[in-house]
Amino acid sequence: MSVQDRHHPGAYTVWLIGLAAYLLAVFHRSSLAVAGLVASERFDIGAAQLSAFVMLQLLVYAGMQIPVGLAVDRFGPRAVMLAGAVLLTLSQTAFAFAESYPTALVARFFVGMGDAMTFVCLLRLVTSWFSPRQIPQITLMTGPIGQLGAIIAAVPMTWALSTFGWTRAYLLAASFGLIITLAVLLRVRDEPHSRSVRGPALSWTNIRRSLADSWEHPGTRLGFWMHFVTQFSSTVLGLLWGYPFFVEGEHTSENFAGTLLTVMVVAVMFAGPVLGRFIASHPWHRSTLVMGIVLAIMAAWTAVLAWPGDAPRWMLVVLVIAVGVGGPAAMIGFDLVRTSNPVDRLSAATGIVNQAGFLASLVTVVAVGVILDHTDQNYKAAMSFQYVLWGLGLVQVWRYRVKTRARLVRDDPERWARHAGLG
Repeated sequence: MSVQDRHHPGAYTVWLIGLAAYLLAVFHRSSLAVAGLVASERFDIGAAQLSAFVMLQLLVYAGMQIPVGLAVDRFGPRAVMLAGAVLLTLSQTAFAFAESYPTALVARFFVGMGDAMTFVCLLRLVTSWFSPRQIPQITLMTGPIGQLGAIIAAVPMTWALSTFGWTRAYLLAASFGLIITLAVLLRVRDEPHSRSVRGPALSWTNIRRSLADSWEHPGTRLGFWMHFVTQFSSTVLGLLWGYPFFVEGEHTSENFAGTLLTVMVVAVMFAGPVLGRFIASHPWHRSTLVMGIVLAIMAAWTAVLAWPGDAPRWMLVVLVIAVGVGGPAAMIGFDLVRTSNPVDRLSAATGIVNQAGFLASLVTVVAVGVILDHTDQNYKAAMSFQYVLWGLGLVQVWRYRVKTRARLVRDDPERWARHAGLG
């Protein structure tokens, strides 16, 4: 193993604990997906109020990304991850005891906050503990493995709700946070030679400078639009509209709709390591790869939406596989951030990028619902809204790909000369 391929001793232990914290965060994020009917009865709410839970979590998650990134640059990933784990545990406990809709909304608000405080920390730990050549592979494995939390939230939570009831089921889910909190406290270090790392104080001047410098670099903006254009389709299907689209729009059975969503998650998990290995070996093809994946997703959706009547079942399988690949492809945006920003503002820049896909998801979730209400539940018309965001995203990826390369030519002409023409 070459020096470039070596990781620090204990790197995988730190990564696995951080990954467990992220997996638990995804579990808490997704735990309401299988409790919709129970929640409707418990809080005496309708479909619109139920969907507000999802919209609220997306808003909070996206809105917290920049503050969390700044906090990680200031206090280190370990401290922020600990705070997130504690907040998730307490808020999920509050959700277990909630008996009114407003109380439940407040609890889910803080679940969203705790969720938002995990992923950026994990990416920062990966950057600190692994070698430059390993970082892309580990990064693109992290997101897909974390999605196991969504699978774990399905069958076990369904069983727990039917067996123990609402309060005990959510208390059981919250209790796992105690284990994660203890593991992070005892075994996670910010860097191999330092338990805790602190950055400059968070004065308004430093905050403005960090955010301005991060956003000014075209590589950060390229990463933002990569994340924006690749992730939202899988998020929208997985969190809210996938099941209704397949059952009511394509008239599949409920079992087959569930199978399709499972296949999408499996595609996410398998695509991550493959894409990670590719960009580690071909870093100059990252934007080309993203644009190719988005075009493939658009082609799959076009085939389904343009099909007269219900699309064949095999075509729906192809669709969820293509859409699933978009999930880990969004992680490529973080690799652009890593190679475009110094370490002292890396998490702030990561937070900027991480909000992109969730903002796109939020816009799409709302737009699909509005279009459905105004077209007598025409799912094909509603899902066609995605082309607006794909078109915007692809134009911006191409635009900032050109600007990023021009910036590299200006700042490091020797490096550009060695790699010119490689993508």
